[in-house]
Amino acid sequence: MNLSKIIRNGISVILLMTGGLALASPASMVGTEWGAEQARHLIERAGFGGSPSEIRALSEMGLKQAVNLTVYGPTEARVVLPAFEHSGVFKPTLDPFPPSRPATTKLAKEQGEALGIKVKPSGNRPAQAVVNEFFYWLRASMLETDRVAYWWANRMLATDYPLQEKMALFWHGHFATNEDKVRDYRKMLKQLALFQEKGLGNFRDLLIGVAQDPAMLAFLDAGVNVKGSPNENFAREIMELFTMGVGHYGEEDVREAARAFTGWNFEGLTFHVDPDKHDTEPKTFLGKTANYDGVQIIDRILAEPVTAEFIAGKIYRYFVSEDLSPDLQKTLGAKLKALNYELKPFMVALFSSPDFYQHRGERIKPPVELVVSTYRKLGLNTVPGNPDFNTVTARLGQRLMHPPTVAGWSGGRSWITPGLLFERGNFVLDVVFPDIAFIPPDRYPQRFPQILPVHERLRAGMDITNATAPEGVAAGDMMAASNLVADRDEAFNTRYGNYRGWQMAIEKVKSIPRQTARLDLTGMVMANGAATPREVVGVLSQWFFTEPASTEVQAQLAEYLKEEIGAEDVVAAETYLEEPLRKLLLMMLSQPEYQLH
Repeated sequence: MNLSKIIRNGISVILLMTGGLALASPASMVGTEWGAEQARHLIERAGFGGSPSEIRALSEMGLKQAVNLTVYGPTEARVVLPAFEHSGVFKPTLDPFPPSRPATTKLAKEQGEALGIKVKPSGNRPAQAVVNEFFYWLRASMLETDRVAYWWANRMLATDYPLQEKMALFWHGHFATNEDKVRDYRKMLKQLALFQEKGLGNFRDLLIGVAQDPAMLAFLDAGVNVKGSPNENFAREIMELFTMGVGHYGEEDVREAARAFTGWNFEGLTFHVDPDKHDTEPKTFLGKTANYDGVQIIDRILAEPVTAEFIAGKIYRYFVSEDLSPDLQKTLGAKLKALNYELKPFMVALFSSPDFYQHRGERIKPPVELVVSTYRKLGLNTVPGNPDFNTVTARLGQRLMHPPTVAGWSGGRSWITPGLLFERGNFVLDVVFPDIAFIPPDRYPQRFPQILPVHERLRAGMDITNATAPEGVAAGDMMAASNLVADRDEAFNTRYGNYRGWQMAIEKVKSIPRQTARLDLTGMVMANGAATPREVVGVLSQWFFTEPASTEVQAQLAEYLKEEIGAEDVVAAETYLEEPLRKLLLMMLSQPEYQLH
């Protein structure tokens, strides 16, 4: 850590210990300068950035009013955010969904049907329709989840209460669940709604909501956590990752907490406790013995000071700085605990603290924030379909609804490597100069390359057996001939089911709109009165950068634009200015400074 950061950290501790993070009051704002720079910092960190006019309006209302508006949202919403529009892919017969394809076909064999599909009484591949249905739901849920991610990104872009979505994004990384395992977009959507509705409320309510959430229960194997044979997954994660951190509990605490959560499960999208599977005997947890149930375990965890310190520290690292001393973390935890885990007043205190404004231009923008804030600053009303939002964010390391582990995304410097920095530049390139060879990934199974050979062979007239032969096996050779013999007694063909499931899914799942970004950079710079290349660079810097590039870099960018338009007079070049401006913006947004806020 450099000297300036050490000094800042020391000042932060002093400020916080003397009331710098008290409840929102005039005393909490003493020593905090307020102006356009601070307003820009607030709108970047607590949201997804804004235009110069939005920043100006925030700066003119003063720190207290600006922070309260940011945290509590507008009294009356100016923007109507539409509900998610379902494609209608779910069928009641899909619930409960078997854990695997073998489990599905075993069920079909034993009961004569599965997933609402009957096994044929005779003929080849009698269980094929069942297998098709199994793969249909896997693909349909995945594609519908991608639509949920788009819907959420559009909310981030359009909302007039950005902290609500920013906090939901924070909790999505904290209480990380992945659709690949949950395998039900409805559960993922329900969990997202929980983060949006309670993410700025009371942390106890949020934590209990997550503990009883079908997506989390499915993700952490609640179905096998039963009396007499407790599964420790959720009990371990709720302490290690969600509330306390490593080192503040023992293995016995994990085992005893797991007993308290036995019988917790879901039916459809509803939390359910099975009394026959719940352990009602006394448990000894964190040194105290009682007849705990799951909610009482949560309350016992919340009573520990370290829990408030863990949560407050994680919020601080996300919104303020990754540099957090143990003393500052204890102070933050004490404040959150004193607020009885109410998050809004805690966020008001955080955003009112001088410490918050001393960390401008230090935080690396996570991929989703980078993409959404870029679109927001470009003045777009909807997220473009080309480039594909989910593909872009996945390449940058943060695909919504698919965190890599239960610990979420690593964040921080892990967002920036030479390769990832290159991909960030590619994102901007695809926005300002759309890819004319773009193929919609929600129609094309690029994540499942094994589907395409089957498709091509069937279209060429092959039978199912030859069309689904492994790669490298030519039609008519000895292995294919052997497959033809086996084909007569085949109960189902998994490769064909994978192919047919994709077909069935894209027939039902609504397409993501694939418009490109409609940009008018010429209008932007002209409306701001820019007449020279240097002034153009200044205007674009005001729109897009939290911390401007160095004077030397700005001079180089201005010289580049001058060479592109062949003149110093920008107004005279208006008729052919758009392409040079797009090239300039590509260069600017690929700069290291743009990756920070």
